[in-house]
Amino acid sequence: MSAQPAWVADLLKSMRGVRIAVAGDVMLDEWLWGSVRRISPEAPVPVVEVDSQSFTLGGAGNVANNLAALGARVRLVGVVGDDDAGRRALALCEELRIDASGIHVAHGRPTTRKTRIVAHNQQVVRADREVTGRLDARAQSALVERLRALDGAIDGAIVSDYGKGLVSAPIVQALLAHESRVVVTGDPKPQNIAAFAGVDCIAPNLAEAASAAAMPIDGDASLARAATRLLRETHARNVLVTRGEHGMTLFGAGAPFTVPAVARQVYDVSGAGDTVISALTLALAAGAPIRHAVALASLAAGVVVEKLGTATATAKEILEFARAEGVGHPTALQLVPARRGVGKAAQDGRAKSARREAHARRR
Repeated sequence: MSAQPAWVADLLKSMRGVRIAVAGDVMLDEWLWGSVRRISPEAPVPVVEVDSQSFTLGGAGNVANNLAALGARVRLVGVVGDDDAGRRALALCEELRIDASGIHVAHGRPTTRKTRIVAHNQQVVRADREVTGRLDARAQSALVERLRALDGAIDGAIVSDYGKGLVSAPIVQALLAHESRVVVTGDPKPQNIAAFAGVDCIAPNLAEAASAAAMPIDGDASLARAATRLLRETHARNVLVTRGEHGMTLFGAGAPFTVPAVARQVYDVSGAGDTVISALTLALAAGAPIRHAVALASLAAGVVVEKLGTATATAKEILEFARAEGVGHPTALQLVPARRGVGKAAQDGRAKSARREAHARRR
């Protein structure tokens, strides 16, 4: 029997009730579940016999869902269309006890909707319905005002950027301008990195970090150079780069350190980045040191990659996972300084990881 992970239990308890705002691209994920017994006579594609249908919040909505699962009091700020998908997304927020009063209903702009067909626990195809152009001035102004109005009512904020046109510099700056200064983190798309100037932490995956820094990453030395460039260009306090099976590395004011991945098996990495930024931000807003926050984010990610689809990790699941892994203290995750060089085998492994992460996160 592994030792009781006291620091994990204490931190998870302190995170309950912490007030977090999520601003970003709200989506509706539709899932069609079925089985395949034959190939279509019309084309060489499988015929999926659909047994059931389900809906979940996607994008910034999945970030909000992850926070709610960890016991946070969540406010979601974003845009949905005046359509069935938008109304379903708002209903899901109500079911999950997510405050959706900050969501703007845009007429003439559809709710981003991802339809995935899954057979035998394997995704067969995905269909996207979306508009990715910038929000009109009226909608953006409405969101900025709603974010400003949260001054003093939140303990932290996450800007969740899925490249669907909502996130911009005014959105980020509305949170940073609060008189009651709170933790502000972001999960930016590379082409939008400049909008995140001055946040406390950004959390790109390896492929996104390489793209945002406009340089290849083929080892720890180039990763450090890319992260340094991102720190310099964004003036963020920290950059947390998630690296798939190689864990995650934090760069900031102190020496870089890496938390190795602790997943027992990787079943589906969809939405793992949402879990990382959610757990990290909630822990920081609860007053945790950065190393504890990163370690907890690693444990939460280890829980969700063992599930199919965009999943969440509850406090109970994280605690049980930590106990099973024998995590009694953050150092038990073998926090190590980032090395300056790696061998070819490790480089090849990281390249493979980056390709997989890029595929999983490309929404």
